[in-house]
Amino acid sequence: MSVPLSDATIAHVARLFAEQDRSRVERQLASGCAENLPLVHDPTPEGLERLRFAVLKLSGGGMDRFEEALSLAQVDWRDLLVAAGFGYDVNAHRNWRPGRYARAPSKRPRPCSRVRDRIPRPMLYSNIDYV
Repeated sequence: MSVPLSDATIAHVARLFAEQDRSRVERQLASGCAENLPLVHDPTPEGLERLRFAVLKLSGGGMDRFEEALSLAQVDWRDLLVAAGFGYDVNAHRNWRPGRYARAPSKRPRPCSRVRDRIPRPMLYSNIDYV
């Protein structure tokens, strides 16, 4: 069953996605992020904003990433909320303001590799016992 989008969700879609993608995104959000989600019963458009904003935030305006985020919501939306930074504050999604056509990077750099590159080599393989 489809749940209509709230005005705020429509505004975020318009801000993030190019015009040719907007109707598709709105349709998929209305049908794919609704009562079909685990543990969601009798949702309202405003009640689904937190989940839908998380999908939009993770998409960064890209269709591939949007579909990945929507799939994550359908498997376990709690992971989606944590990934979007909305997991620990029920009002965090209300403070999020998307940038216009914010394209997410195609690949995220691995944080571990960046830190590892800054550590001097002798420290990486030292014989320190960790207790």
